Order: sequence, then structure tokens, then C-alpha cells
Amino acid sequence: MKVILLVIGKTDDDYLNKGISIYLKRIEHYLPFELKVIPELKNTKNISEAVQKTKEGELLLESIQSGDHLLLLDEGGKEFTSKGYADFLQKKMLTGIKNLVFVIGGPYGFSDAVYARANGKMSLSKMTFSHQMVRLIFVEQLYRALTIIKGEPYHHE
Repeated sequence: MKVILLVIGKTDDDYLNKGISIYLKRIEHYLPFELKVIPELKNTKNISEAVQKTKEGELLLESIQSGDHLLLLDEGGKEFTSKGYADFLQKKMLTGIKNLVFVIGGPYGFSDAVYARANGKMSLSKMTFSHQMVRLIFVEQLYRALTIIKGEPYHHE
């Protein structure tokens, strides 16, 4: 199974890019992983939030294949402990899914069309994080889950 993290816009902060890079290298030892960046929309000050969500949604949906299993990182999604997330991920690995795609939406969330296409929603916390910060938190938690699955000592109970 390949895990894909689909995001809108590049990561601007060097410290976040460095952290993300560290975890991407670690994840490579466990499974195929891809960070797909969709360019952010231009001139968003001239369009409404609804139009921005719709346009971003169209770009997201164009980047997803019909057989992909799509999970939205959403504040209303299911929350996991790190161990629970590892169990969830392991079950997904055993189902024969080719691509497990996690999506971080734009600043206003997801369009109705993206919600309709999604296979589920997951929340990393009840707190709100910047879209840039969520990328680092996600890759660290993915790495943590993979080490839990393998029984390695990274995670402490």
C-alpha cells in the first residue's frame, strides 16, 4: 500500500520543511509515501470563501484516482490515540488498498464535492493547527504508527 498526503500550497517555513524531510526519510523504510502538493490558488482576495473551496475541491479531485481510498484530515473526523491510529493503519494495509490518500484542505476546509468523494474523516486533535504545521504533525504520527506496527521502541506507553 502507498500512502499519499495531498496538500494545497507549498510549505513556506524552513523549520517545518526540515522536520517534514526528516520524517519522510524515515517513512521510506516502511512503505511507499508521496507528498503531493497542489499549487495554491492565485488572487484569493478577489473570490469568496465558497468559490475558493469549490476551486480547491476541483483541484483535489483531479489529483485523486478512482480506486484511491480518501481520508480527509478534518476537525470533525475520528480521533485516535497513536496506538489506535497504528491499528487503523495496519487494518487498511491488510485490505488490499493500493493508495491510501490523506488530504489537508485549504484555509476554509473542503468543498461538498470533496466530502462526498471521501471514504472517511480523521482528526489529529481537537485543537486547530495551521495547515503548514499539520503536515509535520501528520508525518510524525504516520512514522510513529509504523514503528508501533513493527514493534520498534520509538513510541512509549
